[in-house]
Amino acid sequence: MAGLWEFPGGKIEADETPEAALIRELDEEVGIDTKASCLAPLSFVTHAYDAFDLVLLLYVCRKWQGQARAREGGMLKWVPPARLRDYEMPAANQSLISVIQDLL
Repeated sequence: MAGLWEFPGGKIEADETPEAALIRELDEEVGIDTKASCLAPLSFVTHAYDAFDLVLLLYVCRKWQGQARAREGGMLKWVPPARLRDYEMPAANQSLISVIQDLL
C-alpha cells in the first residue's frame, strides 16, 4: 500500500498478543513507548483485498512517552478527525474513520 496514509500498526507475530504487537509497532514506526494498560480496544474491521483478507484492530492509546516522529522512512502527520478523509488511505483504514470521528 505504498504511498497511502495508514494508522500505525502491523502484523501480530506468532508469540504476541494484539496489544504487544501494537506496542512494538508504535515504537518501530513512530518512536513512542506505551504499555498495555494505556491501550483501550475501540473497534475492528474486516476487509477482503484481492490478495489477502485483513482484520484491523483499532485501539485508543491514552498515554505514551516520547515525541512521535516518523521512522522507517515514512511520514507522520497529526490530523484533526474531521480532515481524515482528505488523506488517501487503504480501504480498511477508511472504514475506521467514522469510529474515530465519533470518539473525538
